[in-house]
Amino acid sequence: MKTYRIAAPMACLAAMTLVTACGSSLSNRERQLYDGVPFKAKAKPVDKKTDRAVFYVEIKGADRSVKGAREAAAHAGTTYCVVNYGSSSIAWAIDPRDEAAPLTLTDGRATFQGTCTP
Repeated sequence: MKTYRIAAPMACLAAMTLVTACGSSLSNRERQLYDGVPFKAKAKPVDKKTDRAVFYVEIKGADRSVKGAREAAAHAGTTYCVVNYGSSSIAWAIDPRDEAAPLTLTDGRATFQGTCTP
C-alpha cells in the first residue's frame, strides 16, 4: 500500500516534467509571430528589490518590423503583469500600441517601459 502512495505522485511529477520540457524549446517556426516575424522579447523588472511592478521590455531585432516589435512588446508586457500581478492593466511610459509614439532603436533593439497597475 505504501508503494502506491509514492508511485502515483511520482508518476504525475514525471508527466508534468515531460510536458514542461516539450514546450520550452520552441524553434523559430513555432515561435509566436508578430507582423509575420518572430521576436525575442524579454520583460524584466527595472529594480526587483524595490518595486517589481515597474518593468521594461526589450525586443531584439526590432528593425526587422517596427509594427511587429510593438506588438511583441505589448504582448510581453501584458504577460509579465498577468503572471506577476494577475492583471493585464499597464501604464506605459510610451505605449507600444500607439503607432504615432516615437520608437528609438539601438543596435536593432527597442525598449519599452511600463508599470503594472492591478
